[in-house]
Amino acid sequence: MTQSGPSLREARRSGSLTARVIAEIAIASIGGALLACAVAANQRWLDRHFLPSFFLPRQWYVAIETLVRLAMAALGVALALFARLRIGRFAARAPARTLQIAIAAGLALGASELALRAAHLRATEWLVHDEEPRRRPDPRLGWTFEPARTGHNTIAGRVLEYAFDSAGYRVRRVDEPVDPERPTILFTGESVMFGEGLTWEESVPAQVGAMMGTQSANLAVHGFGTDQAYLRLQMELARFRRPVAVVSLFMTALFGRNLDEDRPHLGPGLVWLKPEQGSRLASIARLVVPYRSDDAIERGIAVTRDVFRATADLAHARGVTPLVVVPQFGREEQAERTLRRRIFDDLGVSHVLVEIDAAWRLPWDRHPNARAARAIAAAIAARLREH
Repeated sequence: MTQSGPSLREARRSGSLTARVIAEIAIASIGGALLACAVAANQRWLDRHFLPSFFLPRQWYVAIETLVRLAMAALGVALALFARLRIGRFAARAPARTLQIAIAAGLALGASELALRAAHLRATEWLVHDEEPRRRPDPRLGWTFEPARTGHNTIAGRVLEYAFDSAGYRVRRVDEPVDPERPTILFTGESVMFGEGLTWEESVPAQVGAMMGTQSANLAVHGFGTDQAYLRLQMELARFRRPVAVVSLFMTALFGRNLDEDRPHLGPGLVWLKPEQGSRLASIARLVVPYRSDDAIERGIAVTRDVFRATADLAHARGVTPLVVVPQFGREEQAERTLRRRIFDDLGVSHVLVEIDAAWRLPWDRHPNARAARAIAAAIAARLREH
């Protein structure tokens, strides 16, 4: 009995010291990792793993990346040199409480993951249910527009009308559907080709149709990746008795969508794949920090090239002209130029780069305004006349 008191105190001191050492090592390791990442993530590395953004000008996201690097470095130094000691002393005084905090944090993450799995989440490019133009689920494409309806949206102070015929194509009026018996130029893509923020007459397909004196069919759907646009063309092209041309759209600022796997998508060899059901917390983290690995980017480039080849093959099988339009707002940065060339060089698919004034965008929006849409339409019409 005479040794139980000192032995107990010694055990407690030993346990406190162990807890302090473990806590300090853990915090120092986290701080060191943050500092190392801030140093290693130079602009060249960032440009390789964070793709061009449609919604942010390059100077903005470069500034954000720089601020994040500085914040990571400052936090890493603070953790390694200052917080490490304070947290270590706390762990030494209250090892049980420290363990409880760690367990609670782990349980909170687990509960959050379970809660998110119970909730119905949409794909990254379709987060708002009632957004106009309204969409509906589609088992093969992910989503399409609700057909045979007219929706309204206010953009830049204008009330815009989005009308769709029974096939889900954007039209001037619901009662003026696309006629599949007439000669038709088909347009595939996403919100830029659809004409987000523009009247029907201002949209690229409508303007090309007017310039060429030919009916246009606007198959574009908000949020689509290149593979989804191809899949819709594959489903719809057979409906048209006299197709004239197939026009697709590609922008380096939208290439990241081609890497999304939280929706139906095409993998290598253009194999159709179901949406991947990974960690919900990880999905949110990727949405906030859109890091892309080298393997994911290489795979995305390969699939995108295959999609454009397959699109051209579909068009050639019907004896019509395939064309990819590549709008570029402002000066093309080196990262954008490299990505564009890696996709189109030696591809053998006709494409036209359209350089547009960076200011030709909708107010409070990054989509093309009517002037930009006309420049895109004029370039398309000029190239189609050559064939």
